[in-house]
Amino acid sequence: MLLELFQWLGHHIRGFGVVSYITLRTVLAMMTALFFSLALGPWVIRWLAAKKIGQAVRTDGPQTHLTKTGTPTMGGILILIAVALTTLLWGNLSNRYVWTVLVVTLGFGIIGWYDDWKKVVFRDPNGLAARWKFFWQSVLGAGAAVFLAFSTDNPAQTELIVPFFKSIAYPLGVFGFVTLTYCVIVGTSNAVNLTDGLDGLAIMPTVMVAGALGIFAFASGHAELSKYLLIPSIPGANELCIVLGAIVGAGLGFLWFNAYPAEVFMGDVGALALGAALGCVAVIVRQEIVLFIMGGLFVVETLSVMVQVSWFKYTKKKYGQGRRILLMAPLHHHFEQSGWKETQVVVRFWIITLMLVLFGLASLKLR
Repeated sequence: MLLELFQWLGHHIRGFGVVSYITLRTVLAMMTALFFSLALGPWVIRWLAAKKIGQAVRTDGPQTHLTKTGTPTMGGILILIAVALTTLLWGNLSNRYVWTVLVVTLGFGIIGWYDDWKKVVFRDPNGLAARWKFFWQSVLGAGAAVFLAFSTDNPAQTELIVPFFKSIAYPLGVFGFVTLTYCVIVGTSNAVNLTDGLDGLAIMPTVMVAGALGIFAFASGHAELSKYLLIPSIPGANELCIVLGAIVGAGLGFLWFNAYPAEVFMGDVGALALGAALGCVAVIVRQEIVLFIMGGLFVVETLSVMVQVSWFKYTKKKYGQGRRILLMAPLHHHFEQSGWKETQVVVRFWIITLMLVLFGLASLKLR
């Protein structure tokens, strides 16, 4: 009933001439999602605390984190509610890209929600088994990839665009496009999830990358602007600005409660969903490599885990005792163990992400 009401309101509001402009609706989407986040945040936190949905902190992690035990988690629900309601209110619901990103986001959110629920409510430390989590992520990622592959308007929408060059693009074909799309969506989802380990660490870079992708989406959906900037023209892609604006607003609202010392944690329900959303949008606007650049923090955090685990297994097999390259993985814990305070790690990683985002945005004109 509530969803139908928001759909009805959105349909009638968008009927007004001035509100039909994508730029205005994007700003309104940011403000609306921010309002929903701030207004519903205290209620969601109280509900999570009442249900005793608290964070279990790993005992082998930084000792300073032990004080976080019991802090409400699964706060990503707040972000998803704000994004969904805002998109229904301001988005063009006849746009296939809007629904694709929304379904992927909520679908990965459901996977994360079930994983969190098993860990916290059912006291299962393993949560959803890794093979099943990967299976359902693969189903959603592959489903979105196939849908996008067969709903393109022209071959240029399936090419791999190399940034900073005027005319370097590699035709992928259907199989190549599906494979790349699947890897980007699933990979980004898990990368954001691995980064979400400190108060505010994952959400602010997500907000910055989402905002930057909104600029690419707007340019791609504008025929003259895309031609001027030498990027693929993708009719309808500019409508993704509404979803991305909602993510920016909802993310900033969540950061209000997630800033150090955090009142609530995002959990897998938020991290998996937001990562999948960024990956899906990047594929639609043909900016996978740019996402790799702007989301460099997520990439490095993931690589740090992969390298640490691989080296430990290799040395254990060869020498009988596992050895580590980092003091602790993911990378943010390594810097904590090196003597950095949590807030120092978070703010410095934000600064690095801001520089990477600006570098990625520069690819729009530097060709």
